[in-house]
Formats: sequence, structure tokens, C-alpha cells
Amino acid sequence: MRKFLMALVLLAAVSCTSTKNREFDSSTFETVIDGKEVSLYTLKNSNGLVSQITNYGGRVVNLWVPDREGNFEDIVLGYGSIDGYLKSNEIYYGALIGRYGNRLAQGKFELDGKTYDLAINNGENHLHGGIAGYNNVVWEARQVDDQTLELQYLSKDMEEGYPGNLSIRVVYQLTNENELKVEYWATTDAPTYVNLTHHSFFNLHGAGKGSINDHVLFIDADDYTPVDEGLIPTGEIAAVAGTPMDFTKPIAIGKRVNNDFEQLKYGLGYDHNWVLNPAKEKVRLAARIAEPASGRAMEVYTNEPGLQFYGGNFLDGNDVGKYGLSYKHRTAFCLETQHFPDSPNHANFPTTRLNPGENYYSICIYKFLTD
Repeated sequence: MRKFLMALVLLAAVSCTSTKNREFDSSTFETVIDGKEVSLYTLKNSNGLVSQITNYGGRVVNLWVPDREGNFEDIVLGYGSIDGYLKSNEIYYGALIGRYGNRLAQGKFELDGKTYDLAINNGENHLHGGIAGYNNVVWEARQVDDQTLELQYLSKDMEEGYPGNLSIRVVYQLTNENELKVEYWATTDAPTYVNLTHHSFFNLHGAGKGSINDHVLFIDADDYTPVDEGLIPTGEIAAVAGTPMDFTKPIAIGKRVNNDFEQLKYGLGYDHNWVLNPAKEKVRLAARIAEPASGRAMEVYTNEPGLQFYGGNFLDGNDVGKYGLSYKHRTAFCLETQHFPDSPNHANFPTTRLNPGENYYSICIYKFLTD
């Protein structure tokens, strides 16, 4: 009996330590950037899931989810202090993205007969809102409760070249259904284009713990938007059938990633927008991804028409993140719910225009479960 009781005490101590170790010390994020205070906020649900989010870029810093045996791993890439994000080669880890997620050709668009020139930060193109996109600003933060964080930001007229003062509110919620829910609201005082998204880099093995090529992916999309060599959509809506872009039936990411296929050569792998199939539900299942060994799985729900799947092709091991692990080639994936890249320059794509008096709303739900 004594040995049994000692074992229980030891198990409780290990469990307590393990839970405590899921949280970074908030003091490592406390600083001032552009005159605004940066902090770290902790969300917890009733099932032991933990996520910490900083208001610098609205970044998800960590996200602990269980495998089929109940063992928790942090499944998002990032850093344990603010210094890591300020020095990183990859500037989008876990961040909120805007004013326009993804690429805009040559950093230009026309709106009501006027051409707007945006910041050029990706070859000859504009990417993820520009040089100082929403991933680099300090958001006003309010922790609503143990499971909810509200962020707000006023993106001023002509910031990064975009017209209109855009007032944005984002709410992160870690629900008791094991969902990380991200909701976006925005209004503008002048016509503009808006395409907000979230850019966590996931690995269901655990951040920095191996390739994601063994992850099995399903995307509910019969079509995608092909790109040119600069990863700008050509304007075509192409069928995935008969190509390596077909994820309508679950298949391992690495099964066809090195196929002799022009689109994969352009992106050095997968870095494309899928055109989600129509659905009756306003918020519908867009994708499902599972890691067979651990049994961890993630479903993605959204009201958006598109989904960008990126396979970590540009990670090169130079970033050493949390827990001293380097982020190597194809050790993370992104599933970004969105309108299509370069939509303002393609009349056949769903519009991203927002007018005064209109309310922008977008939702992305990452739901975690086990197989």
C-alpha cells in the first residue's frame, strides 16, 4: 500500500510539473514596442488544453493538445520569449495577417478608378499586408475570461498603402470542445480590400519534432487556383482531379509532393489556394489532417471560400525555436482560411471589397481530436 501511495504522489507531481511546464513565463514577453505594452495571455479549457497568445502580432505562442494516450505536445512553431520573434527569419509564426493575407501582384490594385501602390516585400509582389503587416503590430488586448482573449487594432488610412481607416476586432477562444476558435470583425470609413487570416505553423508530432510529410490530409475542394512562378494566381480555376493537388480523399502530404508537376516546382512544394466546395452550412468543414502515430488530428472549419495549404517548404533549419529545436524543411504546415490571393486583380474571384456601413466577418476553427 505504501508503494502504491508513493506512486500516486509521484504521478501527481509529474502531472503537476508537466502542466506547469506547458506555460511560458509571461515576463519573457513583457516589453514596449512602438510605445505599446506587449504581454502574454494564457487560455485554458476544461480538458487540459493550453494556449498562450501574445498581443505582439496576435501570435499563438504555444498550443498543447493530447494524443490518443492523453500525452500532450505543443504543436505550433514559435519562441519562448519576445526576443525570438523579433530576431526570427520567419516573421509569421502564429500571427494574425492583414490587411490582405497572401499575395497581391506587383503590390498594386485598382479601386474605383484609382490605382493603389502597396509595399513590395516578396520579390516584386506584396505579401501578407506588407513590410509591417498586422503580424508586427501591438494589438490592444483584453482577457475576457480564462478561455477568451479579445484583440483590437486600428489600421490607419494608407497604412502600407491601403485606403480607409480599418477598425478590427479579433477574438481567440479555446473552447471546451477542444477548438481554437478565431473570429474577425472589421469596419471601414472608406472603400478598401480586406482579407484577414491566421498563420500558425502546425506539426501534430509536436513543434520541431519531425517531418509533416506523414500527415494525412483531406481538403474539401475540387478546384484550386494555379499560380505563376511568383506564386501569383493566373486567374484560372483548375480541377484537382488527376493531379498532386487532389486531397478530396485523405492522402499523406509527402506521397506526391516531389512529383514532376509544374505547380509544385513553382512553390517548391505545396503553397497554393484551394477553392472550397459549396456547402449548405455557413461554417463548414474545409479540411482534416491527422498524424497516424500519435493519433492527433485537426479539423478546420470556416465561412471563407478558400484555404491556403503551405507545407513548410521554405523552412531551412536556421530558426531554433522553443525547447531548442530547429525548424527544418517541411517540419510544419499551415492551413489558412481566406479569400483568394490577388482577388482585387481578378474579377472572377470572390470579392474582398469592404465598403463603409458594411461589416466584415470571418471565422476559422481549429478543432483537435484523436483517431
